[in-house]
Amino acid sequence: MAVLKVIEIMASSEKGWEDAVKEAVKTASKSVKGIRSVYVQDQSAVVNDNQVIEYRINCKITFEVFL
Repeated sequence: MAVLKVIEIMASSEKGWEDAVKEAVKTASKSVKGIRSVYVQDQSAVVNDNQVIEYRINCKITFEVFL
C-alpha cells in the first residue's frame, strides 16, 4: 500500500500555462521525490499594455511518501 501526500504549488512562466506546470514540477522535484501527478487548480495571467506578460498557475502535486 502506498502513502501519498499532496502539496500546493504556485508557479509562473512568460511562455505559457503548460510551461508554468513544468516549472512547478521541476521546482517541487528538487525537494520531493516520487511525484505521481499534478492537478492544475487555477490559472491566471498578468496583462500589461494589452499583452499577456506572465502566465500563473496554482496546482496540487501528489507524491509518494516512502516509509
